[in-house]
Amino acid sequence: MGSACSRKRGQLVHEDDLYSARFSKSGSFKWLLHTLPRSNSADVHRRAQGPALGRCPSLVELCVAKVREDMNSYSDFSLLPRDLSQQIFNELVECGGLTEASLGAFRDCDLQDICLGEYPGVTDVWMEVVASQGQSLLSVDISCSDVTDSGLSLLKDCSSMQSLACDYCDQISEHGLKTLSGFLNLTSLSIKKCAAVTAEGAKAFANLVNLVNLDLERCPKIHGGLVHLKGLRKLEKLNLRYCNCITDSDMKYLSDLTNLRELQLSSCKISDFGVSYLRGLHKLAHLNLEGCAVTAACLEVVSGLASLVLLNLSRCGICDEGCENLEGLVKLKALNLGFNHITDACLIHLKDLINLECLNLDSCKIGDEGLFHLKGLMQLKSLELSDTEVGSNGLRHLSGLRNLQSINLSFTLVTDIGLKKISGLSSLKSLNLDNRQITDTGLAALTSLTGLTHLDLFGARITDAGTNCFRFFKNLQSLEVCGGMITDAGVKNIKDLKALTLLNLSQNGNLTDKTLELISGLTALVSLNVSNSRVSNSGLHHLTPLQNLRSLSLESCPVTAAEIKKLRLAALPNLITVRPE
Repeated sequence: MGSACSRKRGQLVHEDDLYSARFSKSGSFKWLLHTLPRSNSADVHRRAQGPALGRCPSLVELCVAKVREDMNSYSDFSLLPRDLSQQIFNELVECGGLTEASLGAFRDCDLQDICLGEYPGVTDVWMEVVASQGQSLLSVDISCSDVTDSGLSLLKDCSSMQSLACDYCDQISEHGLKTLSGFLNLTSLSIKKCAAVTAEGAKAFANLVNLVNLDLERCPKIHGGLVHLKGLRKLEKLNLRYCNCITDSDMKYLSDLTNLRELQLSSCKISDFGVSYLRGLHKLAHLNLEGCAVTAACLEVVSGLASLVLLNLSRCGICDEGCENLEGLVKLKALNLGFNHITDACLIHLKDLINLECLNLDSCKIGDEGLFHLKGLMQLKSLELSDTEVGSNGLRHLSGLRNLQSINLSFTLVTDIGLKKISGLSSLKSLNLDNRQITDTGLAALTSLTGLTHLDLFGARITDAGTNCFRFFKNLQSLEVCGGMITDAGVKNIKDLKALTLLNLSQNGNLTDKTLELISGLTALVSLNVSNSRVSNSGLHHLTPLQNLRSLSLESCPVTAAEIKKLRLAALPNLITVRPE
C-alpha cells in the first residue's frame, strides 16, 4: 500500500522508476487507500475546477480541493492518514499555495516525499518541518533553494531516505556535505553545480554504498574527488557532464565501477588515454563523450564495450582514420557523430550497424555518395543531416528506410526535386526543411506524408499558393513557416489544423490582425510567434479563445506592452512567456 500521489524515488534526478516501495500509515485506512486516484496533483486541480462531463469527483478529490481553499483554517494535519496529507501537500506545491506558515501544518505527518525543487522561498526554517517526517521520509528535493549547511544537517535523523536532490544549492559547503555520509539507504543523489564537491567534500560519498544514481553535473572543483567513488559498486548511472576540471588522472577511479550502465562525460578534459580506463565496464550501455578531446583512436577501447547502445562523440576530434572500429558496435541504437571532420569514407563503417535507430551527422563533411552506406539501416527512425553537403541525388538512398520518422535536411543542397525521393516515407512524422531552395513545388511533393506532426519550413520560399498543401497535414502539431512570403490569404489554409500546439509565422511582414482572427480557432496552441508582422493592438482580442497559450512572441510588431499585459491578465491566465515583455 502506499502514497497515492507520491512521486517515485528516482524522479528527483532522472525520470526513472528506481523503486516503487510503498507503505501505509495505518492499516485501518486500507479501504481509503484503495479508493485514492492514481493521478498527479495537476489532475486533481483540474477536477476540482469542475469534473468532466458524466464523471463525479471522488471524496478524496473533493476533500483535497476543499482543504486547499481553506488552508488558513488548518494548523495540524498530523492525525490524517499519510496518503491524504501527502496528496494535500503535493497539491499545494503544484498550485504554488504552500507558504512558510501553511507548511507548519505538515509537521510530524510522516510524509514520504517532499518535492520542493525550484519552489520559491525555501530556507533552513522549512527544513525543520521537512526533517520532522523522520524515518518515513524517502525522497527530498530542495534544488535551487537557500538551504545552508544548518538546514541540511537537520535531515541527519531521516536515515531511511532513498533519494535526495540539492542541485544549485550554492550555500552548502564542504562541511555541510558531511551530513550525506549518514544516508546509507540513498540510491539516488543529485548535487548539480555545487562548488562544495571538491576532493575533500566528495569524501561524503564514500559511505553511500547503495547509490545507484549519482549526478554531479557542473561541479567545478571535483578534480581529485572521484577517488571516493571507488567503493560504490552498485552505481549504474554517473553524470559528470560539464565538470571541465576532470582529467585523465581522475578516470582511473571509475575502472572498478563494473555495474555502470550510463556514463556522462560531456566537456570533460579527458583524452584517448582517459577513455582507456573504461575498458572493463562491460555493462556500459550509454556513453557520452561530447566535447571531449578524444579522437577516433579511442574507438579501439570503446568498440570492446559490447553492451553499448548509445554513443555520443559529437564535437570531438573524430576523423575518418580509426572509424573502422565502429563496426564492432553491433548493438548500437543511437550514434552521434555531429560536428566532426568525418567524410563519406567514414560512413562505410556504419553499414553493418543494423540496429541503429538514431544517427546524427550534423555539420559533417558528407555528401550524396556517403548516404549509399545507410540504405541498409532499416531500423533507422531519426536521421540528422543538417548543414552537410547532401543534395537531391543522395536522398534516393533513403527512399527504402520505411521506419524513418524524423529527418533534418536544413542547410543542405536539397532542392524541390529531391523531396520527391522521400515522398514515399510514410512513417515520417518530423521534417525540417530550413532551406532557401525549397519552394511551393517541393512542398506539393510531400502531400502523401499525411502522418507529419512537425514541419519546419523556416527560410523556405513558400507562398500563399503553397499553403494549400497544408490541408493534407491534418495531424500537424508543430508548424513553422517563416520567411516573408505568406499573407493573411495563406493563413486561411492553416486555420483548420486543429492539432497545432506550436505555430511560428514570424518574418512574414504582410500578416495583419486578420491572421489572429483566422487562427483564433486553434485552441490547442501552446506557443505562437507572429513577430515581424503588422499585427497590432486592435487584433489582440482575437487571441482570447487560446486559453492553452503559454508563449506569445510579437517582437517588432506595432503593439504596446500595456495592451499585452491587459490581454494576459484579462483573458490568458496560462501565458508565461511574452515577447516583448
